[in-house]
Amino acid sequence: MNACYLTGTDTGIGKTVASVALLNTLRGHGHRAVGMKPVASGCDRTAAGLRNADAEALLAASRPQPAYADVNPYAFEAPIAPHLAALDAGTPIVLAPIDAAFRRLAGQADRVVVEGVGGWMAPLSETLMQADLARALALPVVLVVGMRLGCINHALLTARAITADGCRLAGWIANRIDPAMERADDNIASLTGRLPAPLLGVLDRLDAPGPPAMLDPGFLR
Repeated sequence: MNACYLTGTDTGIGKTVASVALLNTLRGHGHRAVGMKPVASGCDRTAAGLRNADAEALLAASRPQPAYADVNPYAFEAPIAPHLAALDAGTPIVLAPIDAAFRRLAGQADRVVVEGVGGWMAPLSETLMQADLARALALPVVLVVGMRLGCINHALLTARAITADGCRLAGWIANRIDPAMERADDNIASLTGRLPAPLLGVLDRLDAPGPPAMLDPGFLR
């Protein structure tokens, strides 16, 4: 196993934070590790073209550093659901360009971390779901759980959907997005006993810069 697909219990719960932490950890274990954000909306217009902040964070954490177009094959300016942004742009999202970019990245690195969009059930097009992409690339799934009130329900439902879609949940990451959450550790313990995959680590989503966050990369060794 040399790649994985990161999804989340919702949008804005720290998939990029978790993806960067996993890339940092893999590089720290001596692997050539690169990130990928196949589809991104909410991109900025630059002299080099449309650029997405999450994709650029993955690129910065990658060694070697591949071409941006391979990291983020589908970039849309509108900060809306990707399938709607693609519809507005007249650029339908299809698997072939993503698969080709993934193969190029996999040819450059030992490990590839692929970050999805929003939550697991966020569509990519009228006919394409994220499960289709994960299955096409034969990727196990890592679930990022945003630790806040309601996270147990969201995590268990997402894990059930991943399995029902014919994908394998390889692990999960707890991300403390709500520092005021009561009994956060008890919630993590509850999920550890209920999710059918190991906890890879707990992240603190801090505003202040600090040392690189690290996770357990055992499932990608």
